[in-house]
Amino acid sequence: MGPTARRARAWEDGDVDELFTEPDIVTFYQTRYLEDDRLRVSSHGRLEFLRTQELLRRYLPEPPARVLDVGGATGVHASWLAEDGYTVHVVDLVPEHVQQAATLGGGITAAVGDARSLEEPDATADVVLLLGPLYHLIDGEDRLTALREAHRVVRPGGLVAAAGVCRYLGMLDTATRGQLDDPTIPLLQDVLDTGLHDPRLGFTTAYFHHPEELGDEFRSAGFSDVEVYGVEGPMWIALDALGVEHLDDLLPSALACARALERDRAMIATSAHLLALARR
Repeated sequence: MGPTARRARAWEDGDVDELFTEPDIVTFYQTRYLEDDRLRVSSHGRLEFLRTQELLRRYLPEPPARVLDVGGATGVHASWLAEDGYTVHVVDLVPEHVQQAATLGGGITAAVGDARSLEEPDATADVVLLLGPLYHLIDGEDRLTALREAHRVVRPGGLVAAAGVCRYLGMLDTATRGQLDDPTIPLLQDVLDTGLHDPRLGFTTAYFHHPEELGDEFRSAGFSDVEVYGVEGPMWIALDALGVEHLDDLLPSALACARALERDRAMIATSAHLLALARR
């Protein structure tokens, strides 16, 4: 039985250990998914990138602080952080990502590593970013372990920021693409009920959060003063539906809308991504 068939069987059987395996994630990013392209080229990705950047800049300490970018992929965020004057070390599961990040210059360093077991001394980072790992850790204990590791390696008073995929993304994205139908609705309802994203819907195996759930996980890991923001706001749906040719016309309004609704409890969950920020 091949890996795709094993994963489908695991999903049906509820076998979480078989469903989520690191080689599956590594292979996915090696062969099927280019994060840099999504954040730099697609309409929704561009909105997500700009909003993540501006939210982080509100909270980041003055450079040259040390930023540990866990799950930093090829360095799409490390690049602008280094340009802003920060010292950045990228940690990622995918060796090809690490190799690419290590060539960026600007003092950026990179190493293969796991968010759940960081090879970092205690209290040595001013900032820890987890902009990718949490939604790839479908087991709650694994997510808690990753957050506790971030808590361990950040300095007292230091910043930890983590991204989550919003629970409603799949339903909204599928409807936007005109693919909400009898076969997909039950799969999407399972995502809404459990948070477990079915790879038959696209992307890969993942966990999607409710906004309050992401904040609760931070608090369980020992953080205080936790803030959860909606990243893109509701207009990412319009950007995706209308296409990149309309991006320049719509992006200013999309950014303004996201800023206005970023803490609105009734609207945070319309964002595709969430960003939680807290201090040790």
